[in-house]
Amino acid sequence: MLLHSRPPYNFAGIWDAPSVEKARVVVLPVPYDSTVSWRGGARDGPHAIISASRNFEWWDAEMRADISKVGIATLDELEPDMSGPEKTIMRVEEAVGEIFEKKKFPVMLGGEHSICIGGVRAASKHFKNLSVLQLDAHADMRDEYEGTKFNHACGLRRVREACDSVVQVGIRSLSEEEAGYIEKNKLKVYYWNKYNMDEIMKNLKENVYITLDIDVLDPAEMPSVGTPEPGGLHYEEVLAIVREVAKRRRVVGFDLCELAPIPGFVAPDYLAAKMAYKMIGYSLLGGK
Repeated sequence: MLLHSRPPYNFAGIWDAPSVEKARVVVLPVPYDSTVSWRGGARDGPHAIISASRNFEWWDAEMRADISKVGIATLDELEPDMSGPEKTIMRVEEAVGEIFEKKKFPVMLGGEHSICIGGVRAASKHFKNLSVLQLDAHADMRDEYEGTKFNHACGLRRVREACDSVVQVGIRSLSEEEAGYIEKNKLKVYYWNKYNMDEIMKNLKENVYITLDIDVLDPAEMPSVGTPEPGGLHYEEVLAIVREVAKRRRVVGFDLCELAPIPGFVAPDYLAAKMAYKMIGYSLLGGK
């Protein structure tokens, strides 16, 4: 360690961060927001999360453990394919697939929420009995939006094509089309903060991929999002859900998306970074 120097630029600012080959967790930043429909800026989310993460303690008082010791490697930012949204999703799927092939635990930092499609597609090729737990303010179940089936408003519709076991929690904004699709297909959706952990667990299979849109949180706690929606869950609630899932199922990877940083306002960036760090801890340390 060099004296009087800032922590290195990697997730959690780990001085002796392992190589990808020696790590258990591989962080993949995806600075992409080409299909966002209101306020842009999610492409800056990965950088803001990593920058904020360099300032917290590695020791977690709740888990009584230094989570960084699980071994966390950080990849360079993934370059989006600007020839179209579908091509970017394919690039994400390939990158996450390589992480799974190395038998590592992927943590994808967005970027807009459409990137979850690539993450789930990759997971579905490596794990049987796979469910997706979506924590989000929005259903993201449109079949097409603004001329593409790979808009961030269509993410979970595409996810269902790769993994039909999807549980949605925190939903409080959706179109009539989406409501009809959910009813017709009898999807498991828990609106607002009306959820029951036992019911959630009954609908999750052995392996779980978690996709977390940070706007699941109430905008009073998380204002740095492109599509804020009032009435959301709280930080402790979201972590309690993830912790319980990690105790009772095998979490195989997750993404955390849609942070759109507000210049000069770093508290939301820090919250997102801390949430990702604790999710790593729950997933790899058994939900302690």
